[in-house]
Amino acid sequence: MKNLSVPLLILIVILSSACGSASNYPSPQVSTGAPFESAYPITTSTGAAPLVHIRLPLGYIPNVQFAPLYVAVEKGYFSQAGIDIEFDYSMETDAVALVGANELQFAVVSGDQVLLARSQGLPVVYVMAWYQDYPVSVVSKVGHDILKPADLKGKRIGLPGLYGASYIGLRALLSAASLKESDVTLDSIGYNQVEVLISDQDQAVVVYTNNEPIQLRLRGYQIDEIRVKDYAHLVSNGLITNETTIAKNPDLVRRMNQAILKGIADTIANPDEAYQTCLKYVEGLAQADQAVQKQVLTTSIEFWKAENLGYSNPTAWQNTEQVLLDMGFLTKALDVSQAFANDYLPTR
Repeated sequence: MKNLSVPLLILIVILSSACGSASNYPSPQVSTGAPFESAYPITTSTGAAPLVHIRLPLGYIPNVQFAPLYVAVEKGYFSQAGIDIEFDYSMETDAVALVGANELQFAVVSGDQVLLARSQGLPVVYVMAWYQDYPVSVVSKVGHDILKPADLKGKRIGLPGLYGASYIGLRALLSAASLKESDVTLDSIGYNQVEVLISDQDQAVVVYTNNEPIQLRLRGYQIDEIRVKDYAHLVSNGLITNETTIAKNPDLVRRMNQAILKGIADTIANPDEAYQTCLKYVEGLAQADQAVQKQVLTTSIEFWKAENLGYSNPTAWQNTEQVLLDMGFLTKALDVSQAFANDYLPTR
Protein backbone atom coordinates (compact mmCIF):
# COMPACT_ATOMS: atom_id res chain seq x y z
CA MET A 1 0.00 0.00 0.00
CA LYS A 2 1.25 3.47 -0.82
CA ASN A 3 2.77 5.53 2.01
CA LEU A 4 1.84 9.17 2.44
CA SER A 5 4.53 11.78 1.95
CA VAL A 6 6.08 12.97 5.21
CA PRO A 7 4.90 16.62 4.99
CA LEU A 8 1.33 15.51 4.40
CA LEU A 9 1.68 12.86 7.06
CA ILE A 10 2.67 15.44 9.66
CA LEU A 11 -0.57 17.33 9.10
CA ILE A 12 -2.72 14.20 9.11
CA VAL A 13 -1.09 12.80 12.22
CA ILE A 14 -1.75 16.09 14.02
CA LEU A 15 -5.43 15.78 13.21
CA SER A 16 -5.78 12.14 14.06
CA SER A 17 -3.48 11.01 16.86
CA ALA A 18 -3.58 12.42 20.38
CA CYS A 19 -6.96 11.38 21.81
CA GLY A 20 -8.60 9.67 18.88
CA SER A 21 -12.26 8.94 18.45
CA ALA A 22 -10.61 9.50 21.51
CA SER A 23 0.14 6.50 25.69
CA ASN A 24 3.79 3.67 31.37
CA TYR A 25 7.39 4.80 31.10
CA PRO A 26 9.20 5.04 34.41
CA SER A 27 9.07 8.74 35.07
CA PRO A 28 7.59 12.56 40.06
CA GLN A 29 5.80 10.08 42.56
CA VAL A 30 2.02 10.21 42.52
CA SER A 31 0.57 6.98 43.72
CA THR A 32 0.27 6.91 47.49
CA GLY A 33 3.29 8.89 48.63
CA ALA A 34 3.64 12.46 49.92
CA PRO A 35 1.37 15.18 48.55
CA PHE A 36 2.43 16.27 45.08
CA GLU A 37 2.74 19.91 46.09
CA SER A 38 5.36 19.08 48.71
CA ALA A 39 7.55 17.39 46.12
CA TYR A 40 6.74 19.76 43.26
CA PRO A 41 5.91 23.23 44.56
CA ILE A 42 4.52 25.59 41.95
CA THR A 43 6.99 28.27 40.93
CA THR A 44 4.95 31.45 40.83
CA SER A 45 5.65 34.63 38.95
CA THR A 46 6.86 37.46 41.16
CA GLY A 47 5.53 40.98 41.56
CA ALA A 48 2.41 42.25 39.84
CA ALA A 49 3.35 41.11 36.32
CA PRO A 50 0.33 40.15 34.19
CA LEU A 51 -0.37 36.51 33.45
CA VAL A 52 1.20 35.12 30.29
CA HIS A 53 -1.52 34.10 27.86
CA ILE A 54 -0.97 30.63 26.40
CA ARG A 55 -3.15 29.06 23.72
CA LEU A 56 -2.77 25.30 24.01
CA PRO A 57 -3.85 23.18 21.01
CA LEU A 58 -5.22 19.79 22.07
CA GLY A 59 -6.23 18.36 18.69
CA TYR A 60 -9.59 17.06 19.87
CA ILE A 61 -12.94 18.17 21.24
CA PRO A 62 -13.53 18.74 24.99
CA ASN A 63 -13.33 15.32 26.63
CA VAL A 64 -12.85 13.64 30.00
CA GLN A 65 -9.40 12.63 28.79
CA PHE A 66 -8.37 16.24 29.38
CA ALA A 67 -9.45 16.09 33.03
CA PRO A 68 -5.98 17.02 34.39
CA LEU A 69 -6.05 20.28 32.44
CA TYR A 70 -9.51 21.17 33.74
CA VAL A 71 -8.43 20.31 37.28
CA ALA A 72 -5.34 22.49 36.88
CA VAL A 73 -7.56 25.42 35.90
CA GLU A 74 -10.11 24.88 38.65
CA LYS A 75 -7.49 24.56 41.37
CA GLY A 76 -5.59 27.60 40.17
CA TYR A 77 -2.41 25.80 39.19
CA PHE A 78 -2.05 27.69 35.91
CA SER A 79 -2.74 31.09 37.46
CA GLN A 80 -0.35 30.33 40.34
CA ALA A 81 2.28 29.64 37.69
CA GLY A 82 1.60 33.01 36.05
CA ILE A 83 -0.27 31.51 33.09
CA ASP A 84 -3.61 32.42 31.55
CA ILE A 85 -4.48 29.23 29.67
CA GLU A 86 -6.77 28.94 26.65
CA PHE A 87 -7.57 25.49 25.26
CA ASP A 88 -7.71 25.19 21.47
CA TYR A 89 -9.90 22.27 20.46
CA SER A 90 -9.75 22.95 16.72
CA MET A 91 -8.81 19.75 14.95
CA GLU A 92 -7.69 21.85 11.99
CA THR A 93 -4.98 23.65 13.97
CA ASP A 94 -1.57 22.68 12.57
CA ALA A 95 -0.15 22.62 16.09
CA VAL A 96 3.31 21.21 15.38
CA ALA A 97 3.98 23.67 12.56
CA LEU A 98 2.80 26.63 14.64
CA VAL A 99 4.94 25.65 17.62
CA GLY A 100 7.88 25.00 15.31
CA ALA A 101 7.52 28.49 13.87
CA ASN A 102 7.21 29.96 17.41
CA GLU A 103 3.76 31.29 16.60
CA LEU A 104 2.58 29.21 19.55
CA GLN A 105 4.72 28.23 22.51
CA PHE A 106 3.12 24.90 23.42
CA ALA A 107 0.88 22.08 22.18
CA VAL A 108 -0.12 18.58 23.26
CA VAL A 109 1.00 16.05 20.65
CA SER A 110 2.52 12.57 20.43
CA GLY A 111 6.18 11.68 20.19
CA ASP A 112 6.00 10.38 16.64
CA GLN A 113 4.81 13.81 15.52
CA VAL A 114 7.88 15.38 17.10
CA LEU A 115 10.25 13.08 15.21
CA LEU A 116 8.45 13.64 11.92
CA ALA A 117 8.51 17.39 12.46
CA ARG A 118 12.20 17.47 13.34
CA SER A 119 12.97 15.46 10.21
CA GLN A 120 11.46 18.41 8.33
CA GLY A 121 13.58 20.95 10.18
CA LEU A 122 10.96 22.10 12.71
CA PRO A 123 12.74 22.79 16.04
CA VAL A 124 10.07 21.33 18.33
CA VAL A 125 11.00 19.68 21.62
CA TYR A 126 8.96 17.31 23.78
CA VAL A 127 9.31 18.54 27.37
CA MET A 128 6.78 16.54 29.39
CA ALA A 129 5.35 13.05 28.95
CA TRP A 130 1.64 12.85 29.77
CA TYR A 131 0.62 9.42 28.49
CA GLN A 132 3.26 6.98 29.64
CA ASP A 133 2.38 4.30 27.08
CA TYR A 134 0.93 4.18 23.60
CA PRO A 135 -2.90 4.01 23.99
CA VAL A 136 -3.64 1.89 20.93
CA SER A 137 -5.05 -1.64 20.80
CA VAL A 138 -6.27 -4.17 18.27
CA VAL A 139 -9.57 -5.76 19.26
CA SER A 140 -11.54 -8.68 17.87
CA LYS A 141 -14.59 -10.66 18.87
CA VAL A 142 -13.94 -13.66 21.05
CA GLY A 143 -13.77 -16.71 18.80
CA HIS A 144 -11.43 -15.33 16.15
CA ASP A 145 -8.44 -16.43 18.28
CA ILE A 146 -6.58 -13.15 17.78
CA LEU A 147 -4.78 -13.10 21.10
CA LYS A 148 -1.26 -11.94 20.23
CA PRO A 149 0.42 -10.04 17.38
CA ALA A 150 1.38 -13.20 15.49
CA ASP A 151 -2.34 -14.09 15.25
CA LEU A 152 -2.90 -11.05 13.01
CA LYS A 153 -1.29 -12.83 10.06
CA GLY A 154 -3.78 -13.26 7.23
CA LYS A 155 -6.46 -11.22 8.97
CA ARG A 156 -8.51 -8.33 7.62
CA ILE A 157 -7.96 -5.36 9.95
CA GLY A 158 -9.96 -2.14 10.01
CA LEU A 159 -8.33 1.15 10.97
CA PRO A 160 -9.02 4.84 10.36
CA GLY A 161 -6.42 4.98 7.59
CA LEU A 162 -2.74 4.73 6.80
CA TYR A 163 -1.82 7.58 9.14
CA GLY A 164 -1.77 8.59 12.75
CA ALA A 165 -1.41 6.75 16.02
CA SER A 166 -3.59 3.81 14.97
CA TYR A 167 -1.43 3.00 11.96
CA ILE A 168 1.82 3.46 13.87
CA GLY A 169 0.57 1.31 16.73
CA LEU A 170 -0.52 -1.45 14.36
CA ARG A 171 2.83 -1.42 12.58
CA ALA A 172 4.57 -1.72 15.94
CA LEU A 173 2.49 -4.82 16.74
CA LEU A 174 3.22 -6.36 13.35
CA SER A 175 6.91 -5.70 13.86
CA ALA A 176 6.77 -7.37 17.28
CA ALA A 177 5.61 -10.53 15.51
CA SER A 178 8.08 -10.13 12.60
CA LEU A 179 5.12 -9.58 10.28
CA LYS A 180 5.00 -7.22 7.32
CA GLU A 181 2.10 -5.09 6.21
CA SER A 182 1.70 -7.43 3.25
CA ASP A 183 0.93 -10.26 5.71
CA VAL A 184 -2.42 -8.64 6.56
CA THR A 185 -5.23 -6.90 4.71
CA LEU A 186 -5.82 -3.33 5.84
CA ASP A 187 -9.24 -1.74 5.51
CA SER A 188 -9.51 2.05 5.83
CA ILE A 189 -12.79 2.56 7.69
CA GLY A 190 -12.52 5.99 9.29
CA TYR A 191 -13.57 6.21 12.92
CA ASN A 192 -16.23 3.52 12.68
CA GLN A 193 -14.40 0.74 14.47
CA VAL A 194 -17.24 -0.23 16.80
CA GLU A 195 -19.82 -0.58 14.03
CA VAL A 196 -17.38 -2.38 11.72
CA LEU A 197 -16.49 -4.96 14.34
CA ILE A 198 -20.08 -5.51 15.44
CA SER A 199 -21.16 -6.11 11.84
CA ASP A 200 -18.24 -8.48 11.18
CA GLN A 201 -17.03 -6.35 8.29
CA ASP A 202 -13.48 -6.95 9.53
CA GLN A 203 -12.00 -9.60 11.78
CA ALA A 204 -10.19 -7.03 13.92
CA VAL A 205 -10.03 -3.25 14.28
CA VAL A 206 -7.42 -0.82 15.56
CA VAL A 207 -8.76 1.35 18.37
CA TYR A 208 -7.81 3.68 21.19
CA THR A 209 -7.41 1.63 24.34
CA ASN A 210 -9.36 4.13 26.44
CA ASN A 211 -12.32 4.38 24.09
CA GLU A 212 -13.75 1.70 21.78
CA PRO A 213 -12.96 -1.38 23.93
CA ILE A 214 -14.91 0.25 26.75
CA GLN A 215 -17.87 0.92 24.47
CA LEU A 216 -17.87 -2.64 23.14
CA ARG A 217 -17.69 -4.29 26.55
CA LEU A 218 -20.38 -2.10 28.08
CA ARG A 219 -22.61 -2.97 25.11
CA GLY A 220 -22.24 -6.63 26.02
CA TYR A 221 -19.71 -7.78 23.40
CA GLN A 222 -16.97 -10.19 24.42
CA ILE A 223 -13.69 -9.09 22.86
CA ASP A 224 -10.04 -10.00 22.86
CA GLU A 225 -7.61 -7.09 23.04
CA ILE A 226 -3.96 -6.77 22.04
CA ARG A 227 -2.45 -3.65 23.59
CA VAL A 228 0.52 -1.98 21.94
CA LYS A 229 1.99 -1.16 25.34
CA ASP A 230 2.41 -4.86 26.09
CA TYR A 231 4.67 -5.35 23.07
CA ALA A 232 6.24 -1.98 22.18
CA HIS A 233 7.54 0.86 24.35
CA LEU A 234 6.69 3.98 22.30
CA VAL A 235 6.40 7.68 23.06
CA SER A 236 2.83 8.93 23.23
CA ASN A 237 1.12 12.23 24.08
CA GLY A 238 2.92 15.00 25.89
CA LEU A 239 3.72 18.68 25.96
CA ILE A 240 5.92 20.19 23.27
CA THR A 241 7.53 23.58 22.93
CA ASN A 242 10.25 24.93 20.64
CA GLU A 243 13.95 25.69 20.91
CA THR A 244 13.34 29.46 20.92
CA THR A 245 11.03 29.30 23.96
CA ILE A 246 13.48 27.01 25.76
CA ALA A 247 16.36 29.40 25.09
CA LYS A 248 14.54 32.63 25.91
CA ASN A 249 12.05 31.60 28.59
CA PRO A 250 12.96 28.26 30.18
CA ASP A 251 11.10 29.23 33.37
CA LEU A 252 7.84 29.41 31.43
CA VAL A 253 8.41 25.83 30.26
CA ARG A 254 8.99 24.73 33.85
CA ARG A 255 5.86 26.50 35.07
CA MET A 256 3.70 24.94 32.32
CA ASN A 257 5.00 21.52 33.24
CA GLN A 258 4.39 22.10 36.96
CA ALA A 259 0.79 23.21 36.47
CA ILE A 260 -0.12 20.28 34.21
CA LEU A 261 1.67 17.71 36.34
CA LYS A 262 -0.18 18.89 39.45
CA GLY A 263 -3.43 18.48 37.51
CA ILE A 264 -2.44 14.96 36.49
CA ALA A 265 -1.45 14.03 40.03
CA ASP A 266 -4.71 15.35 41.48
CA THR A 267 -6.76 13.51 38.86
CA ILE A 268 -4.99 10.25 39.64
CA ALA A 269 -5.48 10.80 43.37
CA ASN A 270 -9.16 11.79 43.14
CA PRO A 271 -10.81 10.70 39.88
CA ASP A 272 -14.36 11.26 41.15
CA GLU A 273 -13.61 14.89 41.92
CA ALA A 274 -11.88 15.27 38.56
CA TYR A 275 -14.92 13.84 36.80
CA GLN A 276 -17.17 16.38 38.49
CA THR A 277 -14.81 19.11 37.28
CA CYS A 278 -15.13 17.78 33.73
CA LEU A 279 -18.88 18.41 33.85
CA LYS A 280 -18.12 22.15 33.74
CA TYR A 281 -15.88 21.88 30.69
CA VAL A 282 -17.25 19.07 28.52
CA GLU A 283 -20.52 20.04 26.88
CA GLY A 284 -23.08 17.24 26.98
CA LEU A 285 -21.13 15.13 29.46
CA ALA A 286 -23.97 15.17 31.97
CA GLN A 287 -26.26 13.67 29.31
CA ALA A 288 -23.72 11.11 28.08
CA ASP A 289 -23.49 7.48 29.16
CA GLN A 290 -21.90 7.97 32.57
CA ALA A 291 -20.64 4.40 32.81
CA VAL A 292 -18.74 4.77 29.53
CA GLN A 293 -17.32 8.19 30.32
CA LYS A 294 -16.19 7.28 33.83
CA GLN A 295 -14.50 4.16 32.51
CA VAL A 296 -12.78 6.23 29.82
CA LEU A 297 -11.34 8.40 32.58
CA THR A 298 -10.37 5.38 34.69
CA THR A 299 -8.58 3.73 31.76
CA SER A 300 -6.86 6.98 30.80
CA ILE A 301 -5.54 7.36 34.33
CA GLU A 302 -3.77 4.01 34.02
CA PHE A 303 -1.83 5.45 31.08
CA TRP A 304 -0.83 8.56 33.07
CA LYS A 305 0.50 6.80 36.16
CA ALA A 306 4.24 6.62 36.57
CA GLU A 307 6.95 6.60 39.20
CA ASN A 308 8.16 9.96 37.86
CA LEU A 309 5.40 11.96 36.22
CA GLY A 310 6.49 13.77 33.09
CA TYR A 311 9.73 11.83 32.56
CA SER A 312 10.52 10.93 28.96
CA ASN A 313 12.25 7.57 28.46
CA PRO A 314 15.16 7.64 25.96
CA THR A 315 14.60 3.99 24.99
CA ALA A 316 11.01 4.74 24.03
CA TRP A 317 12.25 7.48 21.71
CA GLN A 318 14.67 5.09 20.04
CA ASN A 319 11.90 2.53 19.62
CA THR A 320 9.55 5.11 18.12
CA GLU A 321 12.22 6.25 15.69
CA GLN A 322 12.82 2.65 14.58
CA VAL A 323 9.11 2.07 13.90
CA LEU A 324 8.97 5.24 11.77
CA LEU A 325 12.10 4.17 9.88
CA ASP A 326 10.60 0.73 9.25
CA MET A 327 7.42 2.36 7.94
CA GLY A 328 9.38 4.66 5.62
CA PHE A 329 8.00 7.76 7.35
CA LEU A 330 11.56 8.63 8.30
CA THR A 331 14.20 8.22 5.59
CA LYS A 332 17.21 8.52 7.90
CA ALA A 333 18.01 8.30 11.58
CA LEU A 334 17.76 11.41 13.73
CA ASP A 335 19.56 12.58 16.84
CA VAL A 336 16.61 11.66 19.06
CA SER A 337 18.33 13.17 22.10
CA GLN A 338 17.49 16.58 20.64
CA ALA A 339 13.79 15.71 20.30
CA PHE A 340 13.02 15.61 24.03
CA ALA A 341 14.22 17.08 27.31
CA ASN A 342 13.64 16.13 30.95
CA ASP A 343 15.45 19.24 32.19
CA TYR A 344 12.27 21.28 32.69
CA LEU A 345 10.44 18.90 35.00
CA PRO A 346 9.97 19.78 38.68
CA THR A 347 12.94 18.78 40.82
CA ARG A 348 12.41 16.50 43.78
